[in-house]
Amino acid sequence: MSDIQTHLDNGILTLKLNRPAKKNALTKAMYADLTAGLAQASADDAVRVVVIAAEGGDFCAGNDILDFAQDLPAYQNPDTDHDAMPVFQFLKAITFFEKPLIAAVQGQAVGVGVTLLLHCDLVVVAEDVRLSLPFLKLGLVPEAGSTLLLPERIGHQRTFAWMALGEVIGAADAKQLGLVNATVAREDLDETALGMAQKLLKLSPSSLRHTKAFMRDPEKLWQVIRAEGAIFRQQLLSPEAQAAFMAFLSR
Repeated sequence: MSDIQTHLDNGILTLKLNRPAKKNALTKAMYADLTAGLAQASADDAVRVVVIAAEGGDFCAGNDILDFAQDLPAYQNPDTDHDAMPVFQFLKAITFFEKPLIAAVQGQAVGVGVTLLLHCDLVVVAEDVRLSLPFLKLGLVPEAGSTLLLPERIGHQRTFAWMALGEVIGAADAKQLGLVNATVAREDLDETALGMAQKLLKLSPSSLRHTKAFMRDPEKLWQVIRAEGAIFRQQLLSPEAQAAFMAFLSR
């Protein structure tokens, strides 16, 4: 069974992370499947809304470190076509995705499990949600355009504190900061996201597409993502990042 489940029902395509035993940590294959799902949604007029959700107790623990470590030489090689790597293909797909995108989030969301939410048009979280951005603790820098998108949403100081002080943001704070649209009981999460999607189905697809386009500048955002990626790759060689990876791999 794939680690990304896809389900199309009445115009709503659900992409569900399906690796609960690993807290839905993302592998290269999962990035590729998510990219394929978004491409399918973009090309198919029958798809009106996409929902990203997850199986199990946690939404996404970020990158799978063992899987990521296998690609370290490629990340560090300046001759690699980094834009063609699965993670950057996914980030590009989500950046330029024109249709409404909804996220339903429970439990832990770490790293890219948080930054991908900044690309979603609607986000609903369970009351047990815990959002963390440990990039700096790992000797790295944030990605997915979060250094642009987060300060725009919540201000420089709040963003810096979240990224640099190791804070974990819960559902109530995420709602207060305007990072999510709704907080609900865990058992109501999927139904709430589905209800949001169904409301969007009643609207003009072209009106939604144009409105989203006016609210975003994907070309500018993609340039930030590529710049973040270049520094991210440099930081992978730092002593702090090397120590963090060795500590994890030696567990």
